[in-house]
Amino acid sequence: MPKAFTPKIVTANDLLKGDVIYQTVDGWSRDLHDAEVLTDEAHADLRLIEGSQQSGQVVGVYLADTVVEDGQPTTTHFREAFRAKGPSNYVDGKQETTKQEVA
Repeated sequence: MPKAFTPKIVTANDLLKGDVIYQTVDGWSRDLHDAEVLTDEAHADLRLIEGSQQSGQVVGVYLADTVVEDGQPTTTHFREAFRAKGPSNYVDGKQETTKQEVA
């Protein structure tokens, strides 16, 4: 028997800035809470195709598993939490670790 479809969001990286972005009803957002939660497999596939066609704006478009908690989407895989933190280098990264904390 096929695996049941679970809610998804469409995620990618901004082509110019490299930031993780999420597909909304009418565009892209850097805030996960703005993401459009897709509960229908056919609609999710369509939104994935639409996102993939925006190659001048995004790269690496894919569907990520999500759950809705307190009305807000939350990703279920640790990879998505890691991606959302941004690069781990000191110059460009969003990580909370500073050079002083590491030294």
